[in-house]
Amino acid sequence: MEYLRNAWVLLRPDAVYVWNDREVVKRLKWYYEVMTNRKPAKFLITKYIDAGVDPKELSTEELWKLHNELSSQFKKVFTKIKEEEPVKKTYKDYIKELGEKPKFSYLDVKVEIVRRILKNCHFCEWRCGVNREKGQRGFCRLGVKSYVTSYFLHMGEESPLVPSGTIFYGSCNFRCAFCQNFEISQESPFSGIEVGPRELAIIQRGLRREGARNINHVGGEPTPNLHNIIESLKYLDINVPQLWNSNMYLSKESLTILLDVIDIWLPDFKYGSNECAKRLSGVPRYFDVVSRNHKIVCENGDPIIIRHLVLPNHLECDTKPILEWIASNCCHALVNIMEQYRPEYLVARYPEKYPDISRRPSRKEMQEAYNYARKLGILFEPVS
Repeated sequence: MEYLRNAWVLLRPDAVYVWNDREVVKRLKWYYEVMTNRKPAKFLITKYIDAGVDPKELSTEELWKLHNELSSQFKKVFTKIKEEEPVKKTYKDYIKELGEKPKFSYLDVKVEIVRRILKNCHFCEWRCGVNREKGQRGFCRLGVKSYVTSYFLHMGEESPLVPSGTIFYGSCNFRCAFCQNFEISQESPFSGIEVGPRELAIIQRGLRREGARNINHVGGEPTPNLHNIIESLKYLDINVPQLWNSNMYLSKESLTILLDVIDIWLPDFKYGSNECAKRLSGVPRYFDVVSRNHKIVCENGDPIIIRHLVLPNHLECDTKPILEWIASNCCHALVNIMEQYRPEYLVARYPEKYPDISRRPSRKEMQEAYNYARKLGILFEPVS
């Protein structure tokens, strides 16, 4: 049985060898220590930060004020745990040192806030303002329930993440013309199994016990499912890094909720141009929103692997500006410069409408992207 559980090593030996790279270990240190059960995941720590009051009794303004106060407390505890060398200690030792669980915790405050946001939804920067709790639908078309189209140990992610306990959520807040997951993100967003917080916790627990190095929230897009994801952590009783695999078009409020529960970030950075984003993904103010969110995460010092999908004919408007931004604003990031683009979905159906991206990127374009990243001092080889 143990052999079967570790058979992934034969498929992805690089997922083992990558941890011999000192720079990778340095940049992903927190994630590595949680992954190997040396340290407790952030969400476990939030359960021991005492809120001192039932969050349901507070106004939304009071909730956010309390959230900010508890975030400061969390950071003190987190920093102490993070900086201590875990000699002969496991995450259980750190949890024991935190004492008894309070009646109402920092995590409970987060749960109450996202429930209220759901009634005037602004999880992402579309800020639709609909009451999803009453069945109103915004751009993502989701109500209260989430739809998980699949969950499994993913062997195709970046080497430090494999095997990744990947949960694919239906629906998305983008309309990418080239989407490779268009069946679940756009055409059939409700085709998966209907889940709430408890079901999500069961899925996560099972994936970790099967050998997942992390829980990878992806889609589609995880952002419209924030309420169920955050509440699922109340019921999750196993140590596992939480990974946010997102287009990063989320609101500042949502990002604030996530900062103290996500252990490693795997964000997309698609476009350096708002015009390209509007035409190809149907979203306004893309670069303004996504660069803002990347910068917040980077300034928080979290482990991060930024994905950039190289589009043919888009090096000057998208690839190079993004690489320049990363070099200036997030120098500790690992970057996956991806060559996996292929004409899919609407581009494949109507190539005449998208002549600039109706082919795969050439070898020359990829080499130009790699050389530009090297020139800027970006570390991409271990994860690209």
